[in-house]
Amino acid sequence: MYCTQCGFKLEEEDFFCAKCGTATKPDSPPRAGSFRRRLVRPMKDKKIAGVCAGFAQYFDVDVVLMRVIWLVAALSAGVGFIAYIVAWIVMPRDESLAPGPVAQTAAEPRSG
Repeated sequence: MYCTQCGFKLEEEDFFCAKCGTATKPDSPPRAGSFRRRLVRPMKDKKIAGVCAGFAQYFDVDVVLMRVIWLVAALSAGVGFIAYIVAWIVMPRDESLAPGPVAQTAAEPRSG
């Protein structure tokens, strides 16, 4: 069996090409390290700007704990406010899970 991308000779039990990394079978397991976390502001879990929710997602901790950490940083050193605003500006929005506008269907009565 040969890789369809680079032509490297493969063994039957190989899930990925050793030369180029292409998946050799459609049911291949995900590669280790292929998932890359992104630091984004999720619009679904936000309270103010989504900064705490984004950091909580990135570090895989509870969002309430992350909000408490930001609050302590803001009240104790004052740097937390500036860091929050900078993160708000720098972190991109993630609207993939955000609830969109609800379309009105023909079955729903219209007011007015």
